[in-house]
Amino acid sequence: MNKFKVMKGFFVFFLLILVSCNGQKKYHKDEKEIAVITSDKLKSILEYQEKLNKEFKDPETSPLPDRFRKEFEGLDFFEPDTNYVVQANFVPAINATPFFMPTTTDRRPEYELYGTVSFVLNGNEHTLEVYQNQKLILEEKYKNHLFLPFLDNSNGKDTYGGGRYIDLVRPEGDFIEIDFNKAYNPYCAYNKKYSCPIVPVVNTLNIEVKAGIKAFKK
Repeated sequence: MNKFKVMKGFFVFFLLILVSCNGQKKYHKDEKEIAVITSDKLKSILEYQEKLNKEFKDPETSPLPDRFRKEFEGLDFFEPDTNYVVQANFVPAINATPFFMPTTTDRRPEYELYGTVSFVLNGNEHTLEVYQNQKLILEEKYKNHLFLPFLDNSNGKDTYGGGRYIDLVRPEGDFIEIDFNKAYNPYCAYNKKYSCPIVPVVNTLNIEVKAGIKAFKK
């Protein structure tokens, strides 16, 4: 009887070790997968920043006046933060009517509400509208382009007072990734000769988005 109890106890102990080892192995695998995903996201953010800096240095693509471009060394970004890369639930708009979006000039480009995106950021749930420029989507290169302008509580302090933009690609399903590290300033933040869409008030986030491009200091 005592021998049976000893054998039974050993068997239970062995099972516990086996389960523990399997769980530990799975845990490390998950950690590795998360590390790879995080690394890929950071790489994408840094590549985006490098691409923008090149565009701003190039006289053919830069919005900067010559007096600023000649001394330009690089845009001022927040440190990359993958917490600002969110998976948003996408809901397409139904029977949306095209409208003329106000800009910083008399220009009124035609846009259409394409849908809404809902996501959790900084512990709170947010919903924003995304739009399609009706002229731009006629070009093959931009046929799947979506426009996400937004305001947040960092505007006028760390970031441009008029808000920032994010470019998105039309999703195929119910979810879309939004990377606020890729938020950029309207061109009129650098040069008044440009005409920029004014961010709709409905796209205001009641948080500070400390990601993406900071305000341009002349």
